[in-house]
Amino acid sequence: MTHHISSRYPITGLAFREQCKAAFDEAGALVLHGFLTPEAVEAVRAEGEAKIGEAYFCTTSHNVYLTQTDETLPGDHPFNRQVVSSKGLIADDQIGENSPLKAIYNDPGFTAFISHVTGEREVHPYADRLSAVNLHFAGEGQELGWHFDNSSFATTILIHKPQAGGRFEYVRDLRNSQKGEMNYEGVAAVLDGKIKPQSLDAEPGTLMLFRGRDSLHRVTPAEGAVTRMLAVLAYNSEPGISLSESAMRTFYGRTA
Repeated sequence: MTHHISSRYPITGLAFREQCKAAFDEAGALVLHGFLTPEAVEAVRAEGEAKIGEAYFCTTSHNVYLTQTDETLPGDHPFNRQVVSSKGLIADDQIGENSPLKAIYNDPGFTAFISHVTGEREVHPYADRLSAVNLHFAGEGQELGWHFDNSSFATTILIHKPQAGGRFEYVRDLRNSQKGEMNYEGVAAVLDGKIKPQSLDAEPGTLMLFRGRDSLHRVTPAEGAVTRMLAVLAYNSEPGISLSESAMRTFYGRTA
């Protein structure tokens, strides 16, 4: 097991894996505080600060389903209502090969842990040079708008916390994507602030696994002069999968 992971978390142990799986299944999320050692957090933060000038920053308007709008529905229909996401990111090919993030991402013990906890039969790295390990930046006023994920789970590690804001908020199991149930009424209630979301608190070094395909979630705008920095470790259930070229252009402003 890589030395960048705190010894508090015996991720190769079956009993610990079962405990984490039970927590993840019950809550739809697993939060492990202090998962990354302070030394690893500092190394990633320093690299991120050195390379933030290379980051691709963009602001996009999108619906919560991350799809094109439907012209047959009114503009104010929950399917068509727009939210804003604004962030910067550096891609896998911009992150040093000696980064603690890459050591963890490629560690067989870690991928086996992720597979066990999420119930995915297998997890594989992305095949393209951009998507596997990313660093996301959110400066003052930047946010991730409400959305459902396309992937079955997300793996993130907080590296640097803003002075205020930057809270992860979610409403669990708001739709059933397998059955094609979109729950427009529930989505409208969240967008209108009529449903109070749950929130997950994290400090630098916190690992979070989150099942976001059916749970609506967002990151509130960062406040203050400190830039929020979040590592995203992206896996796929099939080997050899690359992000589409159109998605690459959207996220990175370029292709691999």
